[in-house]
Amino acid sequence: MMRVAVVTFPPVWISLLRCALGASLLWAVLLIGGYTLPPRRLAPWLLLIAMLNNAAPFTFFAWGERTVPSNMAAVLNATVPIWTLLFSVLIYRQRTGRGTVAGVLLSFAGVVIVVIGQSGGGGAHAVSAGMLFGIVIIVLASVSYAIATLIAKTKFQGVDPMGLATTQLSLATALLLPVALAGEHPSALHAGPIGAVVVLGFAGSGVAYILYNHLLEEISPTQLTAVTYLMPIWGLFWGLFADESIGISACAGVAVTIAGLVLMNGQAKPADGQPVIARG
Repeated sequence: MMRVAVVTFPPVWISLLRCALGASLLWAVLLIGGYTLPPRRLAPWLLLIAMLNNAAPFTFFAWGERTVPSNMAAVLNATVPIWTLLFSVLIYRQRTGRGTVAGVLLSFAGVVIVVIGQSGGGGAHAVSAGMLFGIVIIVLASVSYAIATLIAKTKFQGVDPMGLATTQLSLATALLLPVALAGEHPSALHAGPIGAVVVLGFAGSGVAYILYNHLLEEISPTQLTAVTYLMPIWGLFWGLFADESIGISACAGVAVTIAGLVLMNGQAKPADGQPVIARG
């Protein structure tokens, strides 16, 4: 959907509309369902989470996918657990087993395989600068997700997850609005890009949060994080509809990445009481 939307909408506008549409749906669910908003004392942290978990990564992914195929973007997105683990070790000095380290290295190797395979599919000189820049931007988005997750684990214990998600998207909308108005505006509007933004907003950021928080009440956070393993697979699947070339090396890289993530997740299981924030 981002690949379609970016034809008409600048990255910041995609992020803005995605947050605004998602927030409008979540506000309706929150008011009807009687969910509670986070306390005001958490406002500074909520603002930081809105930036790191929504405004920045949503914009970076849309920006990066101007030059990076969506299948590769999906694999890079699936590296969030890798960054989360690395930051946990560096910041919180968590003890890490050999299996977890092996999973991190294996996943990283898978990402490298995909990146090299996809960037080498065309002319190296034609894609090196633009694609490399897009890869860096998407990696920064994944790092942003990881940092937001670590902040949530320490600052949002006991917070209503639906209220947290609604607040995140609302604050992200407020952050993005002046930036979008001051920058590049959408070009001639077409049905395809408009429909893509609507799907990203209501489905990718609205319905996804509702389903996520419903599952969070039924299963453990450890089980819920398994969604990460599906992202590269769906990226390859939808990439076919976007006429993106998918080579054998890309498929092999996805398999290696998923194997590493499975190994890592199986070795490092967070306590079920730890809060998990939703990502669009």
